[in-house]
Amino acid sequence: MELSALTAISPVDGRYASKTEALRPVFSEYGLIRRRVAVECAWLAALCAEPGIPECPALSPDEAAALHAVADGFSEADALRVKEIERTTNHDVKAVEYFIKEKLAGGPLAGRSEFTHFACTSEDVNNMSHALMLRDGMAVLRPEMDAVADAVAALARANAATPMLAHTHGQPASPTTLGKEFAVAAARLRRQAASAAAVVPLAKMNGAVGNFNAHLSAYPDVDWEALSGRVIASFGLKQNRLTTQIESHDAVAELFDALSRWNTVLIDFDRDVWTYISMGYLKSRPVPGEVGSSTMPHKVNPIDFENSEGNLGLANAVFGHLARKLPVSRMQRDLTDSTALRNMGAGFAYTLIAAKSTLKGLGKIETDAARMAADLDGEWEVLAEPVQTVMRKAGLPKPYERLKELTRGKRITPQALQAFVKSLGLPQADEERLLALTPAAYTGLAARLAELV
Repeated sequence: MELSALTAISPVDGRYASKTEALRPVFSEYGLIRRRVAVECAWLAALCAEPGIPECPALSPDEAAALHAVADGFSEADALRVKEIERTTNHDVKAVEYFIKEKLAGGPLAGRSEFTHFACTSEDVNNMSHALMLRDGMAVLRPEMDAVADAVAALARANAATPMLAHTHGQPASPTTLGKEFAVAAARLRRQAASAAAVVPLAKMNGAVGNFNAHLSAYPDVDWEALSGRVIASFGLKQNRLTTQIESHDAVAELFDALSRWNTVLIDFDRDVWTYISMGYLKSRPVPGEVGSSTMPHKVNPIDFENSEGNLGLANAVFGHLARKLPVSRMQRDLTDSTALRNMGAGFAYTLIAAKSTLKGLGKIETDAARMAADLDGEWEVLAEPVQTVMRKAGLPKPYERLKELTRGKRITPQALQAFVKSLGLPQADEERLLALTPAAYTGLAARLAELV
């Protein structure tokens, strides 16, 4: 079968292809090859700019433009040519080197072509390329992460004062507001997104085992650490000076762990929203033409939040494995990281699909304030907390135990609770405040807290 969105094995490139399209130029084989070419060209340009390498003289403006054109003008046709060369070399990075030499042949840079990939090991190019993929993948993912947090925050502010019965252990608890609970989620999402964004990818360009052995054998007077550091910094990356043949991937693991935490917070939020919908506190607006069930016409299922939760689980499975696997390599290196790293785009893709699904779901939900008010009015026993707290203030004996006897596992009417309060002999101001209290009014600073996001 011909490969298409319909015949793709993975739903990332199949069913959800339209949602993940922005990640294709980053994490595809084309994206990897393009970044390898960019790194190789940057390294060659840096060698030409180094006075201590006279055999690789400085580039003229035209020569610099010609070299940059190889990287900047890299196309899908170029990537296909690299793959064609790879069929002979059976080595993906060597194929990139030969491609660049082929591009330079017959031009003003032909005499410098042997300085392509000079003193490099494949991992010098690969680790840089992977770091750039992560940098560019975050540039796609972060706006969606922020959009989710912003949408949750907007709902928090809109419902800041909407009273809602809280549930701890699944049981009725002290009232809150819907907005405050959404604000908690928004704040958590923003914190974890910032944590992921703060991770600066590390990179190395120091040769076969990280010691600049080959570099010094040819040019012992060149400050190779500084030269490689400039190339790394030019891409916005941070140099790791102590490595084996591979960059140790610790920062990659840090990023994946941070993204996993963001995903876990969103799973928590998705499940809460799903539960609020099942309780009737929230409801999903029906979409014309959409079907909720193949046999039950009345249903409007919370499918967007379910889709998000499922994809977040897949994302965390990928990120979790990579974060545990990548920092482990036998002695100077083994190739298990190479094949594993080819799957990092899947983690980004599942996260992106999930973020878009949650956003879609949030755009369809409505608050049922009447349903929440009815639940609050049926749970007057939640006011046992303020009553026993005021009793403590007044120095009355066994306040907790007396309220436990009155309310635990029982339904309490407003009249019964108010009669109990009147029987306590509390100071007048305290008694009046408790008698005026209702479950809907007992929300503390929830409304103010909801405005913090």
